[in-house]
Amino acid sequence: MREKRKLHKVDNDLGFGTSVTTKRNMNKDGTFNVQRTGEPRFRHYEFYHRLITMSWVKFILLIVISYSVANLAFAGIYYSIGTDKLSLESAHMTEGQKFMEVFFFSAQTLTTLGYGRIAPVGALANTVSSIEAMIGLLGFALATGLLYGRFSRPQSKLLYSSNAVIAPYREGIALMFRCTNLRRNQLIEVEMDVNVGYLDEETNSRAFAQLSLERRKINLFPTSWTIVHPIDETSPLYGKTTEQINAMNLEIYAFLKAFDDTFSQTVYSRTSYRTEEIIYGAKFKPMFTQLPNGDTQLDLRLINAMDKVSLPPLLEYGENAIS
Repeated sequence: MREKRKLHKVDNDLGFGTSVTTKRNMNKDGTFNVQRTGEPRFRHYEFYHRLITMSWVKFILLIVISYSVANLAFAGIYYSIGTDKLSLESAHMTEGQKFMEVFFFSAQTLTTLGYGRIAPVGALANTVSSIEAMIGLLGFALATGLLYGRFSRPQSKLLYSSNAVIAPYREGIALMFRCTNLRRNQLIEVEMDVNVGYLDEETNSRAFAQLSLERRKINLFPTSWTIVHPIDETSPLYGKTTEQINAMNLEIYAFLKAFDDTFSQTVYSRTSYRTEEIIYGAKFKPMFTQLPNGDTQLDLRLINAMDKVSLPPLLEYGENAIS
């Protein structure tokens, strides 16, 4: 008979506070459900962060829109100055054709391309084109730096199972979820830290505890990794019925740290599971198979594949344990 150990509660919370909430603190993608107010209106540091972290579709769309707006603005300036201030034969052109000509002249000036067919005439037009050329040089230098920053920034692309499961484990039961690397880069020295936030009935506040794991670290990560938390005497789930677990308003926080061999930098990933995302009496199917030639094949589509299983008898898990 194993010696019963007292559940160790973390003295300090993870940073979410002890207030009880019905919403999840951490989203599935690792972002936080925190609304910020009272910040300064102009935050250059936030602007750079958004440009670096926004999706590629939004970033490219922003570049295209900025480029178009700049050209439209300078085309309007050239048009208001007058096409006679440009070496443009516009006598037989409509107003629309004139505007299109100055628009493409603006594009050539902004990119410092300059075909030479149209040139500014007079001090005013030359001043505007000089300012536009300077803005173009600075703008493209900024866009190039942002592109480099986006490409060079190490990011983890890990795929987590949509649900956690409570499955048979050795002579008892365990909470499990799994993850795999979406990229072909090599992650080494992979470490997982799992914590849980739950409603403490004694204090009527949110309490936090670190969950013991079957294995906290793996040296290599070529396939998938099933993270296992044995539900023993140290677990906040020990001796609980499914109804009691649901009433605890659980949120499981998973924090992964690994060394990216490609960038030679440490990368991080995180996700969470709520009570309603825990499936009782299920186990994950293997994601990898052995091919006839001896190679191992990993099927990422099986990340959520699982089979229904019967949980073991109560054993030593108490009278109210999950069965």
